[in-house]
Parts: sequence; structure tokens; C-alpha cells
Amino acid sequence: MPKQKLSPEAAAAKKKRDLAFAKTFARKRKKAENQVKRRILKKKGVNLNGKDIHHSPSTGKLTLVSTNKNRGALMVKDKKSK
Repeated sequence: MPKQKLSPEAAAAKKKRDLAFAKTFARKRKKAENQVKRRILKKKGVNLNGKDIHHSPSTGKLTLVSTNKNRGALMVKDKKSK
């Protein structure tokens, strides 16, 4: 995925928004939960190369998803895939 072409002002604003989102309580909780799940799977000997732990919004369960599919429009039904 190519880097977004943003003006310096827009890039700074995006960085600020992204950081604020990453620091929200819900995001921190999900990240910690994913890390625990990943460590457990790694101890069990599951191959995690190229995989991410994904929170499914509809079920709330954690699933293993390839890193290629866990970017951007995953689980968003109104976005059109290319």
C-alpha cells in the first residue's frame, strides 16, 4: 500500500488524530487483549507469521487473519474492494 500523499500540515493533523485514537481506553484494552492472545498461541506452537489477531465487530470474538486482509477495509461492507 503506497504512502498517502499529504501536505505537511495535513500529515501533522493526521498524526495527531491517529495518536489520539491509539491512546483511547478501548484501543489500549483491545491491543493488550490481542497481545495476550498472541502470546498464548505462540506458546502452543501456532505459526503466527503473516497473521494478526482481529476483533470481529459483529461477534466481538478474536480471530486470526492474514496481515494482508487486516488492513483498512476489512469487515467494512460499504467499501468497495478493488
